[in-house]
Amino acid sequence: MKNLLKLTRLTVAGVLAATALAATTMLTTSAQAAEWRYAMEEGLTDPQGLYATKFKEEIEKNSDHTIKIYPVGALGESADAMEQAQAGLLQFIDQSPGFTGALIPEAEAFLVPYIQPTDPKVVRKFFKQSVAINKMFHGIYREHGLELLSVFPEGEQVVTTMKEFHTPADLEGMKIRTMTSPLLLETYKAFGASPVAMAWGELIGALKTNMVDGQENPAIWIEAYGLDNLTKVMTYTGHGQYTTAVMANAQFYDGLSDKDKKLIQNAAKAAQDYILDVAVKLDATGLAKIKKTNPGYKIVVLTEAERAPFKQRAKAVEAAFVKRAGKRGQAILNQMKKDLIAARK
Repeated sequence: MKNLLKLTRLTVAGVLAATALAATTMLTTSAQAAEWRYAMEEGLTDPQGLYATKFKEEIEKNSDHTIKIYPVGALGESADAMEQAQAGLLQFIDQSPGFTGALIPEAEAFLVPYIQPTDPKVVRKFFKQSVAINKMFHGIYREHGLELLSVFPEGEQVVTTMKEFHTPADLEGMKIRTMTSPLLLETYKAFGASPVAMAWGELIGALKTNMVDGQENPAIWIEAYGLDNLTKVMTYTGHGQYTTAVMANAQFYDGLSDKDKKLIQNAAKAAQDYILDVAVKLDATGLAKIKKTNPGYKIVVLTEAERAPFKQRAKAVEAAFVKRAGKRGQAILNQMKKDLIAARK
């Protein structure tokens, strides 16, 4: 299986590499129409897919360029797609900090519990006005050959399990599937659980064969992937948003004319405005469908008193983040806390 996966990766990379050389001149010369490649972690009807579709629509409406979208799994796992984006085989990539955190430790600030808002009105202000998101992160992503275009939420994070929990003690020994993020592992260790890091493409099969495990996702994903039929309880702990980031290959971006750079920035802004409204509706729709189609599925919202010990334990996660991301990570975390206060005013 590993050899087959490796062969698949090499085949995909080879096909892209074969076309990349011929396309390089065209991609970096704005006077000519080009097909730009865009990879993401989800399907076309998921939040990332809806953002990508809107981005594609804006680009093609306002230029002769076209966008080819590669949904989840089309180019291998998340790590494979990121390697291709950094190598210039892809022009755009949408990837969540749960995966990019291994490459960009500072990005895991989005995973620190209780740093982001969950109220929809506050969420919009936070992502549109945050100094940390809209200024501080750009230089950091640049260090990794990436131009950060947009950061957006996909919905409030929930935890799906087989057994109901209300305290860290209830989570003791419980397996929770997480993305391949060191900080997510730290989070669920701090919360009392036994986290297991997995690639997203392996999650569904793993849940079907081992139903004692849960996963952290927005409600829309629980409904879309039928996870409400694989677990019994969905718990809102109020600890954050499932967040993702859209990036361009920096070398590709720098080679564009000012006109095409503005085209891309405008498309990213339009797509972000669109998804900030749509994601909230999708999450609500997903939750409503779960309640209707699976009435026995239990939905729990922890009270403020129940959240208190989790918030206390989240301090250890902050410390782990700072240890990984250093002084720059600490500065980002401090700014995000200020941004949250400002968004709530």
